[in-house]
Amino acid sequence: MTDGGPRPSSVERLLEVRNLKVHFPTPDGVVKAVNDVSFVIDAGETLGVVGESGSGKSVTFLTVMGLVTSKQARIEGEILFRGQDLLRLPAEELRHFRGKRMGMVFQDAMTSLHPFYTVGEQIVEAIRAHERAGKKEAWDRAVDMLDLVGIPRPAERARQYPHEYSGGMRQRVMIAMALALNPDLLIADEPTTALDVTVQAQILELIDRLKQEFRMAVVLITHDLGVVAEHCDHIQVMYAGTIVESGRTRDIYYDAHHPYTWGLLQSIPRLDSDEDEPLQPIKGLPPSLIFVPSGCPFHPRCPHVMDVCREVVPPLLPSDGHHSSACHLSLAEKERIFREQVLERA
Repeated sequence: MTDGGPRPSSVERLLEVRNLKVHFPTPDGVVKAVNDVSFVIDAGETLGVVGESGSGKSVTFLTVMGLVTSKQARIEGEILFRGQDLLRLPAEELRHFRGKRMGMVFQDAMTSLHPFYTVGEQIVEAIRAHERAGKKEAWDRAVDMLDLVGIPRPAERARQYPHEYSGGMRQRVMIAMALALNPDLLIADEPTTALDVTVQAQILELIDRLKQEFRMAVVLITHDLGVVAEHCDHIQVMYAGTIVESGRTRDIYYDAHHPYTWGLLQSIPRLDSDEDEPLQPIKGLPPSLIFVPSGCPFHPRCPHVMDVCREVVPPLLPSDGHHSSACHLSLAEKERIFREQVLERA
């Protein structure tokens, strides 16, 4: 969650990102993929990170994992994991953190799994890369992990190859691999992409259950606000490489303060709407991260744009201890517009 105020002393801060910038020089200009992003994740919480493609969600957490390895990338800021800055760690120590303390589930399991090795061999490799485990011990743990994530006949299926699994089962394998070393933090990047609705629900419920069993924090990255409603404690909304709104889940759904968040909420299909009622997409396209608009990056698409929006970048300011937004509208105007234009559709 965004660091918007004091926290109870009993809450353990797991990850703190301060003023993170990730820029990529190109022949056409500098791509500002992540631009001055700060947030906090507490131990045991689930953070939902939402926004359209190109908003900086994945790059932010690939950087946290130390997986942005381009020599041309310009990375600034701090990534503090239990107080230790990961950006200052030697490569070998960071590798230990990446496997042992943090795990990541990527959005395309088929391209993340090696087609020439069995599923069991790949989990064994992950275990033995970080622990002194014999082949049999590591294999037994791999089979146990497959069983834990709900793969039937795990001893048999561990000897199969990724192409012999369905999309949902491959995603379960990726979760098993990420959790094989009992990490403190699991980052799930679009874990339900290209899966049907029933399998999506199963994967999200599996992550919820394993979060409790492993007592870990979870980051759920998605473009769909509807996905995170029942699974996240806090949500941060990203646009054009920045965080534009952050708060508890109930704040985002019932008292959102940013026009971009309103647009995301209005674009969610509703079960109780008329079958011929059209969806309400956000007009326009996300900006180029090379040529980000002046002022508020959302102003070219915002139906509530003011002159100040075109010139001045709005800071991410808290409206209370848990809820922050980056918008020049007054709090009274935000609440009025949200109730008149967003909640009336509910």
